[in-house]
Amino acid sequence: MKLRDIVEAIDGRVLCCEDRLDQEVGSAYASDLMSDVLAFCSPGALLITGLTNIQIVRTAQMLDLCGVIFVRGKAPQDDTVKLAESSGIPIVLCGHSMYMVCGELYAKGLPACHLPSEGD
Repeated sequence: MKLRDIVEAIDGRVLCCEDRLDQEVGSAYASDLMSDVLAFCSPGALLITGLTNIQIVRTAQMLDLCGVIFVRGKAPQDDTVKLAESSGIPIVLCGHSMYMVCGELYAKGLPACHLPSEGD
């Protein structure tokens, strides 16, 4: 699924890096705990979160994520958007809850990031 299709499906608004909306998104991960994102999110995944601080973009850089969706109508500060723009990480705003966004993307066939099973 292309990021452009995701933005349309969730009634999102792109804040930066519109030129990257044709990239394929292979999976998604939703969390407000960056320790979980660091532990379980796969490179190339889309991050769905309600946190809007600059650390979200730094985490996305470290994990080579394809974009970030901020849910619940939250918007990041200018420095967060500037860092995302300079890093080529699309930022999408959405007024829906995290639950609704995840449900919509799951229904459209976007898989979750792989969670390691016990013993991995």
